Amino acid sequence: MIKVAAAILVKDGRILIAKRLPSDKLANKWEFPGGKLKPGESPEECLRREMQEEFQVEVSVERFFCDSRYRYEHADIYLMAYIARLIKGELVPTCHAEYRWVTVDELVKYDFAPADKPVVAKLRAERVIL
Repeated sequence: MIKVAAAILVKDGRILIAKRLPSDKLANKWEFPGGKLKPGESPEECLRREMQEEFQVEVSVERFFCDSRYRYEHADIYLMAYIARLIKGELVPTCHAEYRWVTVDELVKYDFAPADKPVVAKLRAERVIL
């Protein structure tokens, strides 16, 4: 099981989503950015590192939101999603095809990776105020 941390990065009532590269295993799927935890790394540390690597920004991780498990052909994923806020920097994507700031209601317009879909569902069901 691969442990992955995902950021529900919030800014001005919108959430950051990112589209995977065409060359990725989950090509062109949308996701909440983040990545695999390194040995001994907490999910919060992972998110701060990954957001720096993937978007060149500093974030604060506020709280755990939810988790999901999904068995892909290539791996079993345990995804932990956290509410986070942008602290410093302008987004410069280094490993995504594109990104968007969207409202909770707009999330349904995007083709998310299967492990991210339960996060979308919970955000919509709880009508989370961001």
